[in-house]
Amino acid sequence: MKMTLSALVLALTVGALFLGLASGADVAKGKAAFQQYCASCHGAAGKGDGPMGASMKPKLKDLSDKAYNGSLKEDYLVKLIKDGGQAAGKSPMMPKMGGVLKDGDVADVIAYIRSLGK
Repeated sequence: MKMTLSALVLALTVGALFLGLASGADVAKGKAAFQQYCASCHGAAGKGDGPMGASMKPKLKDLSDKAYNGSLKEDYLVKLIKDGGQAAGKSPMMPKMGGVLKDGDVADVIAYIRSLGK
């Protein structure tokens, strides 16, 4: 029983590592896209203090806050980025980026967002 459990844990760990590598998300590319499309509201460091975001009410969340960042589910972030704020129950001021960013670009942006919360 112990050996089976150990093998299962090992398989899940290796599988998770493989999927992370297989996703091919590029934090540097994500940062570049974030700076181009998101920083005007979310700020260069994701603190919600960009020139357009600083005056928004309610104030934008700090993406560098480890607890908040960790609470954001992957599918939620994909929907939010691709379909815009209104589609995800957030501000309609957040535009739909699905026509601008390809799926790989969205994954890169999410990888960058995740890097902010570490």
